[in-house]
Amino acid sequence: MSTAATAKIMVIDDSQTIRRTAETLLSKEGFTVVTAQDGFEALAKIADHHPDLVFIDIMMPRLDGYQACALITANPRYASTPVIMRSSTDGLIDRARGRIVGSDEYLTKPFTRDELLGAVKTHLRR
Repeated sequence: MSTAATAKIMVIDDSQTIRRTAETLLSKEGFTVVTAQDGFEALAKIADHHPDLVFIDIMMPRLDGYQACALITANPRYASTPVIMRSSTDGLIDRARGRIVGSDEYLTKPFTRDELLGAVKTHLRR
């Protein structure tokens, strides 16, 4: 199990502002952060960086969060990597669809520092 000093977290979001905000918050806590702007870029970077946890936005161009999450969790090499979905919608259907594709948690944007760090600490404790 990784500690904060060694844990690598991937943040996938088409919003540069969200990526930078999450990267800043997580880096200040001692995490190594890898970012990607969409699902395609994320899939390539996951193979290179082997993150301990993935935050993924749902609404992205080319390959959305649901599709990317399904591909990540279907790969035996990454099936145990926690995936936390983020979206600006908070609907029951969105949450259910996230669970179906293998996400471990669902956060609604905008997220707070405490929500982000709480999710990380919960899922890295496994």
